[in-house]
Amino acid sequence: MDLQRLATASRLANIDAFHVMELAKQAAELERAGRHIIHMGIGEPDFTAAEPVVPLMPDPSYPCNRHFVAAFDGRAKMIPSGPAQRFQLTAEQVQAHWGEQTRGVLLASPSNPTGTSILPDELARILKAVRARQGFAIVDEIYQGLSYDAPPVSALSLDDDVITVNSFSKYFNMTGWRLGWLVVPDELVGAFEKVAQNLFICASAVAQHAALACFSPEALAIYDARKAEFHRRRDAIVPALESLGLRVPVKPDGAFYVYADCRGVNHPSAGDADALTQAMLHDAGVVLVPGQDFGPYTARDYIRISYATSMENIEEAMARLAKFFA
Repeated sequence: MDLQRLATASRLANIDAFHVMELAKQAAELERAGRHIIHMGIGEPDFTAAEPVVPLMPDPSYPCNRHFVAAFDGRAKMIPSGPAQRFQLTAEQVQAHWGEQTRGVLLASPSNPTGTSILPDELARILKAVRARQGFAIVDEIYQGLSYDAPPVSALSLDDDVITVNSFSKYFNMTGWRLGWLVVPDELVGAFEKVAQNLFICASAVAQHAALACFSPEALAIYDARKAEFHRRRDAIVPALESLGLRVPVKPDGAFYVYADCRGVNHPSAGDADALTQAMLHDAGVVLVPGQDFGPYTARDYIRISYATSMENIEEAMARLAKFFA
């Protein structure tokens, strides 16, 4: 096997490294040197599995999605989506950007990095536009269990031809168990089974038993309480960020992320998310994520904040950042 050729394949060259992972690595080095670092970068819940469990794309969007497309010789068309669109695609954008080689759309609601959901009426219009063009619609609903301001609406309730992706990682706090599910139209079941059989055959038995335990009354009560805690953190962190000059143009309604405009902060690196997050780490001991991880559109203007950490850490981080921006 030509390992050098594999390592330098052009398809791999088109996949960007995560800024968040580089910052996490630097944070680990600082921690080994004795610094106390508050992690508000990686979106991993600070909760573990509940005890009864036995221990065309919008820009910005989750970076792995476009990298998956590139790895299979596809090309993700990133459509600029700002605050006016809630950082999501609209039906008008789908219609305007659909070309001869377009095959479908990949959406996420609620979204990483913005925590915003596609409003039900808009989602219905998007699905209608895709169907009219005989395309496919894949909707990532992994964060849908963490919707705070209104009951979530699944794409499955709006269209029979949609493909939805879900996981036990976020609402069920089972990050690392590598367990999720797809809902696909009947005519695609056979094709997806073939892919699954050749990639992983099945999920591990222990993960399946743990997932079943998630639906026990005791576990569901715990998850509801944890959702309420995330809601409380969201309501605390958004005004705190605003008071620091980190403007939140669209209040997140789900997930555990805030996408904040960093151009108005009192710092020489205002409007340069990468430089600013580096300075925050080294000077304040707080890890946040620059917008460059999530697509090029206005990426330097935004940072992502994860509130998947304790309220005590959130309060301490805001206090540190207040001194940092003073």
